[in-house]
Amino acid sequence: MRSVKSLVAAGAAVVFSSAAFAADMAIAPPPMYPAPVEDFGGWYLRGDIGFSNQRVSRLNNVLDAGLTSSTQNLNFNSAGIFGLGVGYKFNNWFRGDVTGEYRGNSQFFGTDRITYPGGVGTDTYHATKNEWVVLANAYVDLGTWWNVTPFIGAGVGGARVAINGFTDQGIANNGAGAQPGLAYGANVAKWNLAWAVHAGLAYQVTPHFTVELAYRYLDMGDGLTGDLRTFDGVNAINNPMTFKSITSHDLKLGVRWDLISPQYYAPPLMRKG
Repeated sequence: MRSVKSLVAAGAAVVFSSAAFAADMAIAPPPMYPAPVEDFGGWYLRGDIGFSNQRVSRLNNVLDAGLTSSTQNLNFNSAGIFGLGVGYKFNNWFRGDVTGEYRGNSQFFGTDRITYPGGVGTDTYHATKNEWVVLANAYVDLGTWWNVTPFIGAGVGGARVAINGFTDQGIANNGAGAQPGLAYGANVAKWNLAWAVHAGLAYQVTPHFTVELAYRYLDMGDGLTGDLRTFDGVNAINNPMTFKSITSHDLKLGVRWDLISPQYYAPPLMRKG
């Protein structure tokens, strides 16, 4: 009997020891893992290409004060857009960036049918135009469905508008027969306040790479030529031609690269009992 009791006592000791060991295992502290590392926070780089659809409201000159009426037809050819920028994504809804872009040469063609005391006339205009544009932009992302995020935004900054090679071919009829004339305007570049509104769709290809298709309305202010002169240099008075209110409807394709370091995550702690 004593041997049986000894065996029972030994077995009980083993069971209680195993239970105590299991309890110690259950309350053991979780393993330590490195904290998430974010060297660049929410910073990103961006690049954009696209094309413009530009407008100018009117051409003005100080000599227009003597006109009875003027009917203008003014057009720009489309031009390429090339831009780079850097931005920061604050959360899932709000981000901002600073962009700089070059807008390539656009050919300008215009006509102006004028009426003045004593006659009528027609002017034909030609020039080229390009810009450098710098904008600070803010965007609101409107939610994500199947990796597609619609967004809206606005921007403000500056535009360097350059008008080059301006010519004015005029034909006036004042009762003494047609009198043709040709005037030139020197190249001028000027900085203006610029502002923009944005709307588009962003598709997240990978966690760090996003493609955007966007529309932008851009107001770049006025353009300016030098004083208009005839081919022999006469009529060199203070009469530059002003391109009033240059705007553009732009279509752009852009990409964004998120500058975020790899993350380290601890697996969930699993317990029984």
